[in-house]
Amino acid sequence: MSTPFPFTAVVGQEDLRLALLLNAVSPAVGGVLVRGEKGTAKSTAVRALSALLPEVAVVPGCRFSCDPAAPDPSCPDGPHEPGNGGTRPSRMVELPVGASEDRLVGALDIERALAEGVKAFEPGLLADAHRGILYVDEVNLLHDHLVDLLLDAAAMGASYVEREGVSVRHASKFLLVGTMNPEEGELRPQLLDRFGLTVEVAASREPDQRVEVVRRRLAYDDDPAGFAARWADEEASVRQRIVAAQELLPSVRLGDGALRQIAATCAAFEVDGMRADIVMARTATALAAWAGRTEVLAEDVRQAALLALPHRRRRNPFDAPGLDEDKLDETLEEFSGSGDSGDSGDSGDDDEPDPDGPGGGGGQPPSSDGPEADGDSGAQPEAGDGGEPQASGAGSGEQAAARAAEPFRTKMLSVPGLGDGAAGRRSRARTEHGRTTGARRPQGALTKLHLAATVQAAAPHQRARGRSGRGLVVRRDDLRQATREGREGNLVLFVVDASGSMAARQRMSAVKGAVLSLLLDAYQRRDKVGLVTFRGSAAEVALPPTSSVDAAAARLETLPTGGRTPLAVGLLRAHEVLRVERLRDPARRALVVVVTDGRATGGPEPVALAGRAARLFAAEGVASVVVDCESGPVRLGLAGQLAGELGGTAVTLDELRADSIAGLVKDVQRRAA
Repeated sequence: MSTPFPFTAVVGQEDLRLALLLNAVSPAVGGVLVRGEKGTAKSTAVRALSALLPEVAVVPGCRFSCDPAAPDPSCPDGPHEPGNGGTRPSRMVELPVGASEDRLVGALDIERALAEGVKAFEPGLLADAHRGILYVDEVNLLHDHLVDLLLDAAAMGASYVEREGVSVRHASKFLLVGTMNPEEGELRPQLLDRFGLTVEVAASREPDQRVEVVRRRLAYDDDPAGFAARWADEEASVRQRIVAAQELLPSVRLGDGALRQIAATCAAFEVDGMRADIVMARTATALAAWAGRTEVLAEDVRQAALLALPHRRRRNPFDAPGLDEDKLDETLEEFSGSGDSGDSGDSGDDDEPDPDGPGGGGGQPPSSDGPEADGDSGAQPEAGDGGEPQASGAGSGEQAAARAAEPFRTKMLSVPGLGDGAAGRRSRARTEHGRTTGARRPQGALTKLHLAATVQAAAPHQRARGRSGRGLVVRRDDLRQATREGREGNLVLFVVDASGSMAARQRMSAVKGAVLSLLLDAYQRRDKVGLVTFRGSAAEVALPPTSSVDAAAARLETLPTGGRTPLAVGLLRAHEVLRVERLRDPARRALVVVVTDGRATGGPEPVALAGRAARLFAAEGVASVVVDCESGPVRLGLAGQLAGELGGTAVTLDELRADSIAGLVKDVQRRAA
């Protein structure tokens, strides 16, 4: 087993380490979501935490880690008699992004269930993580149904498996830690709310700290065991402090004054629901215990707010998480006179930790003053730097970027046919979840049994197989996989006309509002998005395909306009983007949204060239829609002609609204051959 990097040797990242330690003291806080750029010690710190947790007392032979002092009465391996048991180190279980539902919650032994009539259950990762840490790297890339199962188990402290007529329940209480890079897409707000705390991490720009990061990482790589031994005393000190804080926690008093400050803070920041209040209360209590106090002070409430509220302030995916600290201080000051949460007493200042004293806040070794433990810090490229050559195409007469109009709810646009792409909410597809439409022989591991089809396949062979008991004699060839139909996410590629004909500020504001509305729709439907713009004499890939719709919104906000309308160039650049993306992700189907008035200028025969470029999409069966931005009493209908060449359909800005008269749900149509 490899030696983990010591937790106390992680340089800097005080908020991250404090949030992890508070959850170690009080798992009821609800876990940690760590957001940050690549190479900022997110994974290193999480993996190092498990070595600090105390050993766990378990019932010998129990696959569900029951506590011998209070065994779970409904444990599938039980019942267990209370008594002495053994111990094992605390576990850290990693949930891979591509894990199946069976791997997460457990699976039934289908062959034994059919042949012997027994409920043979194989525990999953939720059972392995009981009384330990469940770590999900890149949690924002995890399938929605897995996130739902994961967070339900975290909230209820138990996992329920209901399938094929068999019901299994087992305890599953764990410290949930997720890490994510926001450049790769955001979590849904309701899922963000289920994480107790969140921290933002970034690489330091201080040369001395970066030097220390590299020095420690190189020393660890040269001799992991020796490096860990040099930090053994600091690790033992923090481990003892965690145990002491856990023992002190039940004695911590959360006074009415602190409760009023918590409630006033959540109300002042307009946080939805009551979960934030509860999480803040638990976090403030854990902070007091960590500092060795039995009284919650105002500074505990302030620190709890900074950890528990930023991710609950978001109203849509384009809002940056964060908290106005001046407003927070004003709110706390306004309610500081109530009750017993004044500013007097031990402050528990997190900026000057003292692992051995009761007044410390963060509890980290003084020498841990850098940002990074895996030697991969540094300036990161912006989201969307895809390595493709991009032409500026500025042209003449460039105008300042117009602000986007208020977004609205759009009608649903979907790709026709039945796909096999990643799970989402846009187009029909064969998926692991959804309504059952039939059965087939499994290709690889069986994941969803079609019981009736399996019994039907096995029944004619029972006499030949010498069946004598009550159970069916089932062979692997009899098993049938259920085929299900659900929804998939698509690649929505926006091709936006930024030429002079679109440059009237009021008009471009409406166009940007429409694209922003479609981006919000893409976010809700779990799509990837890309952005191609064209003006002057060239086209630009403003954003290569990504799951980060907020990055697309940022590029849209700064989009300048002006110059000629190289429509053909824009379509050809979009065609090239699709070709490359098809190699990277062949199962994900594309929906091209061209936002233009249909005019084409510049170069010889611009209209004919645009028509030939459009017919490339039609020949490949790419679903497309043209958002007609033409306005005024005289309309040329050029956008409709372009839609015909693309083999798609055209909608006006008004028709794009879901609440308009023409805003009925309508699939993208291919033009009849």
